Amino acid sequence: MTSLLCVPFYRLAESFTSSVLCSRIPGLSPYQRQLCVEAPDAVVSLSTGQKLGAQECQHQFRGHRWNCTQVWKKDMFGHIVIIGSREAAFTYGITSAGAVHAITAACAKGNITMCGCDSKQKMQFSTESDSWKWGGCSADIGFGMRFTKKFLDAREIENDDRSLMNLHNNRVGRKIVKLLLRTECKCHGVSGSCAMKTCWKSLPPFHAIGDIMMKKYRKAKMVQATPVVMAMTSTGKINNGQLQLVLRRRGKLMQHTSVNSQKPKRMELVYLQHSPNYCDRDIASGILGTVGRQCNRTSTSMDKCDLLCCGRGYNTHQIVKSWQCNCNFKWCCTVNCDICTERTEEYTCK
Repeated sequence: MTSLLCVPFYRLAESFTSSVLCSRIPGLSPYQRQLCVEAPDAVVSLSTGQKLGAQECQHQFRGHRWNCTQVWKKDMFGHIVIIGSREAAFTYGITSAGAVHAITAACAKGNITMCGCDSKQKMQFSTESDSWKWGGCSADIGFGMRFTKKFLDAREIENDDRSLMNLHNNRVGRKIVKLLLRTECKCHGVSGSCAMKTCWKSLPPFHAIGDIMMKKYRKAKMVQATPVVMAMTSTGKINNGQLQLVLRRRGKLMQHTSVNSQKPKRMELVYLQHSPNYCDRDIASGILGTVGRQCNRTSTSMDKCDLLCCGRGYNTHQIVKSWQCNCNFKWCCTVNCDICTERTEEYTCK
């Protein structure tokens, strides 16, 4: 064992500070708390990524009955959606993607001591026929994915259907960020010619990740957990107590599954339960309902008053907006403006 006398004082101070801070974060599992102490800067970036995921979730669902308002408000690192619905699948996927995105960005900026630029693509030259080379600071997506997997997957300790669902959707989120990495290049040469290019991998805008995740949300597959069959004997099936996810046939719960039961694809979001209608307030399930939500009377999308208000009707509010207009500069030195007004209507669900 290393003596404390051999450890520099600033290292002891850092360790003590991170230990105190990590002990005060609610919702952490023992292993997550250990990771927090070992890499507090990475956990700070991960929490930033979860906020990024929450903002993107609210953006993508801004006109829907469920609009992410309750997501991550109380417990940043605990279970974040109660019902194992299609919306929960999106939430875990976008959380994981946000964590990978934020950690990888922090690595490139030098904000995390355990990582930096991707060394595998640093100063690698292409073939002679192509006048370019890897350079700059490529995103270290590998570290971002590994740390996110270790940290977020650590809370799924139960061997049950919900944990399997969350783990699957966590992986989808991580993979999407990697698949959307972009190659950016800078030209070098005389008078702006592109005789040589330096290229690097960079992160995509997070809205692009949210758009892909939304498409996967719409195509998400309903699954159920079944025992993993290890062998067939004369007395029946033998399994080791582990579970796996298989697709439900026509959305129906299957009492018996075969070895050939179809598994969901690795890049598909999966869910266990049908979504509630989200019309009525149910705090125990994390549902706020749509009473008081602003709607669009003339829209043909999800924010249409008839849809968003669940048939309860809506209230009409007369709003008068005023602003300075027709401004002129008068020498010297004043600006004279008129006050313009506009009367509009806003609609909120009953």
